Amino acid sequence: MLNFYPGPSKVYPEVRDYLVMAYDEGILSIPHRSDRFVQMMRDLVGLLRKKLNIPQDYYIFFTSSATECWEIIAQSLTPNKSMHVYNGAFGEKWLEYAKKLRPDSYGQSFELNDAIDAPLLPVEDHTDVICVTQNETSNGTQVNMQTLLKLQNQHKDPLLAIDATSSMAGLNLKFIRADIWFASVQKCFGLPAGMAVMVCSPRTMQRAKALNDKKHYNSLVYFYEKMLNYQTGHTPNVLNLYLMRQVLDRKPLIKQVDQMLVERAQDLYAFFEEFTDVQLLVENPEVRSHTVIALKGPAKLIQEIKRNAATQGIALGNGYGNWAKDTFRIANFPAIVDAEYDELKNFFRKNYQ
Repeated sequence: MLNFYPGPSKVYPEVRDYLVMAYDEGILSIPHRSDRFVQMMRDLVGLLRKKLNIPQDYYIFFTSSATECWEIIAQSLTPNKSMHVYNGAFGEKWLEYAKKLRPDSYGQSFELNDAIDAPLLPVEDHTDVICVTQNETSNGTQVNMQTLLKLQNQHKDPLLAIDATSSMAGLNLKFIRADIWFASVQKCFGLPAGMAVMVCSPRTMQRAKALNDKKHYNSLVYFYEKMLNYQTGHTPNVLNLYLMRQVLDRKPLIKQVDQMLVERAQDLYAFFEEFTDVQLLVENPEVRSHTVIALKGPAKLIQEIKRNAATQGIALGNGYGNWAKDTFRIANFPAIVDAEYDELKNFFRKNYQ
């Protein structure tokens, strides 16, 4: 089965070998306070900095999911309220989650084909964090680095937090453009679900230490104290940490990965622009995602396309949120190779062109 589902998506095929290696090396049962674990973490953190171009003064943590990162931000960095800027289902879910913990949190939506207008955002007093979904998986849009720079310059006091679940390890993110970045690993990292990476600026950790929240098992201050010795706050997903270390060690630098994905995204957009029965959901090229392509059409046709694709061994992503019935989505992640996209295009040429 060719898997174009945008998460959990295809894992790197070599993960199969790494799973056996992990078992044979006894990695599955090592204590997470042991010297062996600490050395693995040192290696992994170094690889993340090198391969993803993460600044040396930014801190790296590991959590169970991007959703847990939402929780950490609300608990450890938001004494008053957060502002959520969104145009899709996952950005809105982040707002809904934050409001359960910080009821004064609020949102500002923007349209599918629009860019965020940083100067016109109605940021309230005592806003602790501005939250942005950099790559909105539900509709195939993205927020570019220039927009994040404008947000950073326009609103200097709040921390800027970025959900990069569908772009980290795929695109060359400029980490200095925000204070907090996080992503689950079942997309561009090409790994099994069950872990996330959280990257925090020095300013973020100053805020965390000043608030000194220690009421929760995943308090950011506690994570920080443990990571000083390359340890985790609680027993982590040791297998996924090992798999990430093995994968990153053999993968090119993020600039090369980014170039490959951007070129392939442009090719896919150009390909689907030739169709009439289905159209690109996002009309404005400036805000189209490079890692998730969304296509729309009559609901009946969309269901037919997905069924026909499945019978030919091709898994397309369902629509999501407001676009659940009349769209499907295609992942453009590093673990999926060009030959698989050739098969995908052949399927559409034969059946729908």
